[in-house]
Amino acid sequence: MAILVTGSAGHLGEALVRALRGAGRPVRGADRKSSAFTECVGSILDRAFVRGCMQGATAVIHTAGLHKPHVATHSLQEFVDHNVSGTILLLEEAVAAGVGAFVFTSSTSALGEALTPRAGEPAAWVTEDTVPVPKNSYGVTKLMAESLCEFVARKRQLPVVVLRTSRFFADEDDDANIRRDYALANVQANEMLHRRVDLEDVVNAHLLAVEKASSLRFARYIISATTPFTIEDLTELRRSLPGVVSRLFPECESLYAARGWRLFAQIDRVYVNRLARQHLGWRPKYDFAYVMGCLRANRDFASPLARAVGAKGYHDESFAEGPYPVMGP
Repeated sequence: MAILVTGSAGHLGEALVRALRGAGRPVRGADRKSSAFTECVGSILDRAFVRGCMQGATAVIHTAGLHKPHVATHSLQEFVDHNVSGTILLLEEAVAAGVGAFVFTSSTSALGEALTPRAGEPAAWVTEDTVPVPKNSYGVTKLMAESLCEFVARKRQLPVVVLRTSRFFADEDDDANIRRDYALANVQANEMLHRRVDLEDVVNAHLLAVEKASSLRFARYIISATTPFTIEDLTELRRSLPGVVSRLFPECESLYAARGWRLFAQIDRVYVNRLARQHLGWRPKYDFAYVMGCLRANRDFASPLARAVGAKGYHDESFAEGPYPVMGP
């Protein structure tokens, strides 16, 4: 009786299979691409394939689909096919197989325009109550899939947990100005303050969601590193991030200066993981305080699991301008 992991050739899918294998737990990886972490190669749009993968599965962790880097290279119909129709098929076959838990990997990108307040407004305090305003085919199809998960959980009594994950990939930033002005490790350290999470913590959240799904029936959580900020900091964060950080982490300036790093001038959002910690018993290890400790000790702040998986990319081809093409607003 195994946990079925879809998207097992991807960042999170590989990490989940690695972790489950390492713990001696039965796991079955499924992906359209073959890999060392994939037992079943095929499409989640093929019902016969999905039904075969589902046999004997006690839980499903659904990470497969198109992602934000595919927005400029794939059509809206392709997003609907993979992110919506594929999810419907998996949900239906999970119900038919009597699976005990279904965990769906969503994204904070589903919140879209709600993440960026207007000029002059405080930074957004992003919780599960934030109302989504999707801005691209990725966000809108993730939101559609979330709604389908909730519908099936309610109507078919399939225990489902939706996890809206923040950034955990190791690839370069898609913003050319960020790539020009900041080293990659500098960017990722900065993002641990408000919009990034380590891959190992993401894996642990998913495994806890599998365990808790039957008692939760349906739930949705934000999965991001624990921010050091409070709601009282939001106005100042939009004006001067360094001012707030220097108050909370006085040594940051010298630790950053030793590496030629710098903080962002300001931030527009803060992801809040309080409910995930309360309801799942999730205890994320990697946060900005951890980053500071690693810089002090002159060691990498990425988890061993994140380093093992590394940067995988999202396309078969490479691009001259950035890690992937970016569409305009």
